[in-house]
Amino acid sequence: MDRDPAGRLREALLVADYTYDAVTALLGPTAHAALSRNETTPGLRATGAGSPLEILTRLWLLQAPVPAEAAERALPGLVDRLCAQGILRRSGGEVAAAVDLRPYATGTGNLWVASDLTPGLDGGTVRVGADHVLGISSASTSLAQLTPRSPVARALDVGTGCGVQSLHLAAHAGHVVATDVNPRALWLAGLNAKLNEAEVELREGSLFEPVAGEQFDLVVTNPPFVISPVTGERLVYRDSGLPGDQVVERVVRNAPAHLADGGSCHVLANWMILGDRPWDERLSGWLHDCDAWVVQREVADLPSYVELWLKDAGLHGAADYRQRYDAWLSWFEEQGAEAVGFGWVHLRRTTAPPVLRLEEWPYEVAQPLGDEVAAHFGRVDLLREQDDDALLGLRLVLRPDVVQETRGAPGAEDPAEVVLRQQTGLRRARRVDTATAALVGACDGDLELGRLVAAVEHLVGAPVPRGAVRDLVAEGFLTVP
Repeated sequence: MDRDPAGRLREALLVADYTYDAVTALLGPTAHAALSRNETTPGLRATGAGSPLEILTRLWLLQAPVPAEAAERALPGLVDRLCAQGILRRSGGEVAAAVDLRPYATGTGNLWVASDLTPGLDGGTVRVGADHVLGISSASTSLAQLTPRSPVARALDVGTGCGVQSLHLAAHAGHVVATDVNPRALWLAGLNAKLNEAEVELREGSLFEPVAGEQFDLVVTNPPFVISPVTGERLVYRDSGLPGDQVVERVVRNAPAHLADGGSCHVLANWMILGDRPWDERLSGWLHDCDAWVVQREVADLPSYVELWLKDAGLHGAADYRQRYDAWLSWFEEQGAEAVGFGWVHLRRTTAPPVLRLEEWPYEVAQPLGDEVAAHFGRVDLLREQDDDALLGLRLVLRPDVVQETRGAPGAEDPAEVVLRQQTGLRRARRVDTATAALVGACDGDLELGRLVAAVEHLVGAPVPRGAVRDLVAEGFLTVP
């Protein structure tokens, strides 16, 4: 799509106020919630073919044909050109969407994202083509919220799909490269870059192959991580063609070679949990030359996992559904898998001995977490430079969102349990003893930690565990002002 039609389409979207907030207000909460469940009837009842905003909402979000005259009114002089580009299609006196084009709100403004049409609306057929390009999803928004947003010179989006991550990267990276093995994905990513006036260099190829020998300050990837046996059928947006979780392993093992010193890589991933080895021990074997923070957010039992992805492919109820289901479970059994983990892998290239933290955190978090991810690696640097004695020389402050919870019998002199809990970010919670709680409460940056420890131990009559202090710094409860 040349820049002139893209620019004119952008202008038409702006004139119509085709933005996330305006569409949400037009639909109302009930119809908007129904659309999130792939039901369009409430949205159709809430809109007509009057204003340009209503027309574009019906055309793209609700995937309803509109009269050609209405489409021309909302997209003056553009309908035929968009049909020629494969964005719209005309049939008789009506115009319909050939691709999805929806508004997308970010922390820095409004964007528009084109992708293939959403399958399964109103209970329709879910099956899609092998080269289907997924639009905005919970996975893509999750990765966007996990990525630190400090300015960088060069950024890489591996497996860009429709280009959601690249649009985010373009807001704070001097140069953005996006790769994908799917030519249709690159076409849609290019359309989205032009539509949003973002500079993105697109390269065709698998994973890091198109950037061999190059390094970046920031790499993000939501790879096709679905764990399945290799078959002749695959959906490119979710199936890598590699058996098991090899695609995630390859990304994690190969990422350090493409990171400049201090550069970071952020991955959304699935991994197999094997019966003969803890998940964190297995994944730690993939890590090298990088500090790493790996968080296992969910664990799915194998039947639930297979059901999820068979339904995603539109195979639920198919004649061979039970055969496919059984074959997939048999394959998992052959691999020695007991479950599938889902989570985040954050890497930061270092020349120092790497610090690895692999943990489970299935609890509620407060997105966005990009600042928390950056802060984690800042704390790694701080603690790497400080042994326990040096740590006592620091002036620390209590993170402002931390609250203390106590439990115990009414009237008891001391609580039976003291818990420190963060209200933002990962929302960590840590059980501490009375002496440590007193120390944390006294950390206001005025005195060195060692003097506070001595004073608290004298007043409380109990020691402050040195390891607990280091853990509180590592987890962000105590910070350097």
